[in-house]
Amino acid sequence: MSSYVLIMALAGVIILSFFFNIIAQKTNVPSVLLLIGLGMGIKAAMNSYGIQDDDLELNIILEVLGNVGLVMIVLEAALDLKIEREKTSLILRSLAAAIVGMAATIFGLAQFFLYIFPSANFYQAMLYAIPLSIMSSAIIIPSVGRLSGRKKEFMVYESTFSDIIGIMVFYFMIGADGESSGGNIFMEVIFNVIGTILLSVIVSYFLVYLFQHLRMQVKLFLVIAVLLLLFALGKFFHLSSLLIILIFGVILNNTDVFFRGRLAKYFDRERVRPILHDFHSLTLESAFLVRTFFFVIFGISITVSSLYNWKVAVNSLAIVAILYLVRYLVLRFIARQHLFPELWIAPRGLITVLLFFVLLKEDALRIGAFDTGLLLYPILITSTIMMIALISYRGEKVTDVIFRKTSETGGLTAEDFEKRSEQNLNSDFDGF
Repeated sequence: MSSYVLIMALAGVIILSFFFNIIAQKTNVPSVLLLIGLGMGIKAAMNSYGIQDDDLELNIILEVLGNVGLVMIVLEAALDLKIEREKTSLILRSLAAAIVGMAATIFGLAQFFLYIFPSANFYQAMLYAIPLSIMSSAIIIPSVGRLSGRKKEFMVYESTFSDIIGIMVFYFMIGADGESSGGNIFMEVIFNVIGTILLSVIVSYFLVYLFQHLRMQVKLFLVIAVLLLLFALGKFFHLSSLLIILIFGVILNNTDVFFRGRLAKYFDRERVRPILHDFHSLTLESAFLVRTFFFVIFGISITVSSLYNWKVAVNSLAIVAILYLVRYLVLRFIARQHLFPELWIAPRGLITVLLFFVLLKEDALRIGAFDTGLLLYPILITSTIMMIALISYRGEKVTDVIFRKTSETGGLTAEDFEKRSEQNLNSDFDGF
């Protein structure tokens, strides 16, 4: 393949992804669906020219992009976490919903996988359940922009915590010995976390201090390179590397909280503020780039024949049913009421795909009978359900939004739109 053709193809994918985001903002149709469809279309075109997936040798590229993507996603999520006293209750409730929901979903899906894959052991079933238990903040955060008040904030915090906690739990499990007892794994995790947190705090303070004293124009990629180096070193020494990224992002975005008293003299707020803004933009766009290529590559990797397998379809529906049953029970306990549309905002996406590719590399962990359709169907179904719920919440018809242009107020008069927004604000999660 000509290098110029490859450059044109890569540039075209990025441009299309940009327009997919615009479509998603206008209609609430998740861009992930469009990107997966684009990947499947590219695969069909490749097959017509006799180009096979193996010819592209994507495994190494996927591994590198996957690790960089995890760093950028966690960093982007951490830079969105603002620690404020008045939001303490909201943050704690969203954290509790993310933790309890993920734990219950992992257990429920693991039991289901043991039922449909009798040859798998509980350790393998748990590992395969984790990716499908993680809600995608990459899809949720851009999609909930029209929600008002605490509904939007709750979903942003919950999906962010779901990403971060899910990724760390997955790598804890990968690093643990499948034959170890639960108590041994628990103690390993505790000591690992404590050691990593202490190291992360020291490194983060040093990086923030260094950040504000760099005089050169090129500094943002230097910091990212240092973070990637720390991530790789942490993996090499079996530390929880993503905690380093998370803590650095949280400290950088909440310097008023972490640089107090004697530490305040080592911090220049006016110098850091514009750098933080640029850094946030860089991580946002880098994460966008990674998301784009991963969903397209996932579309390319899909075996279309699996979509016509009725067993895969039925099992996928069972997986989706477990996801929403657990979510209903958790939200009923955490939020108590006003579950709509939060109940239906639980899409699976990039993290699910990233972690699944990690499992494919490990022969000892692989469930041979596991079909990629068991990932594709839940991603498509949960994204579609979220789209329908958000459109319905605005008082619109799905067909009107998708097939014809709506007004800026979503088909409502300005007075009705303002009235609905006020009702949403007043009814958001009573008790927070």
